[in-house]
Amino acid sequence: MTVAQTFTRPAEISEEAKVQLREVSTATLTSQLLKRGFRNTFLAGLRPTRPDLRMVGYACTLRYVPSREDLGFQVNYDNTRDIQRIAVERVGPDDVLMIDARGQVGAASFGHIIATRITQRGVAGLVTDGGLRDSPEFAGLELPAYYRAPHATTSSVLHQAVALNEPIGCAEVYIEPGDVVVGDAEGVVVIPWKVAADVAAGAVEQEAVEEFALERVLAGEAIVDLYPLAEQRRPEFEAWLAARQQPAHD
Repeated sequence: MTVAQTFTRPAEISEEAKVQLREVSTATLTSQLLKRGFRNTFLAGLRPTRPDLRMVGYACTLRYVPSREDLGFQVNYDNTRDIQRIAVERVGPDDVLMIDARGQVGAASFGHIIATRITQRGVAGLVTDGGLRDSPEFAGLELPAYYRAPHATTSSVLHQAVALNEPIGCAEVYIEPGDVVVGDAEGVVVIPWKVAADVAAGAVEQEAVEEFALERVLAGEAIVDLYPLAEQRRPEFEAWLAARQQPAHD
């Protein structure tokens, strides 16, 4: 089994970029990533436990393999040796614990008590492409969490945690430690850290353009030169945007 000493990040994004990422949708972010050549970035098939919460943080990875009775099967976990339990006490603020559960939902991959513990440690979120145990209880946690399906059985029936802080696949998306992870009510998108600031800025501009387009469509206009925005409409959009950004006067 491999255990990294710390969750490492290649770099961190600015507070401005974090604020921008909290404002834009995952749909917009996938479009911005597609423009930069990244096609497979959305973790399909996951549901949020708290659709009202937004998630922005850095990927801290935990990888499971199939369990085997003579190696990983446990009912009473050894918290000093079990890789999952070590991860629980290693994550912290701005971390998103990302679990590669191989898309398997025949047992849980995480449960409510240890999720409560990582909430107390200030994590930014929890994502698994497997199941959650005690899933109704997650609605009471101030924790953005995403999962594929509920399952009441403990993880070791199906899963054995073997590695931290290594590249993983989660919901068929490649994830490196330190990648930027964003979640909203629709789901989760993973952004390679080296393009995260550029993607965030592009997403804010895109949503402004789309708000302008929607306003005009609601007024009865056709989408022909609005969505996408044609160059001849850009001056109109920029005037609209400038007017919205002017401070209100009493």
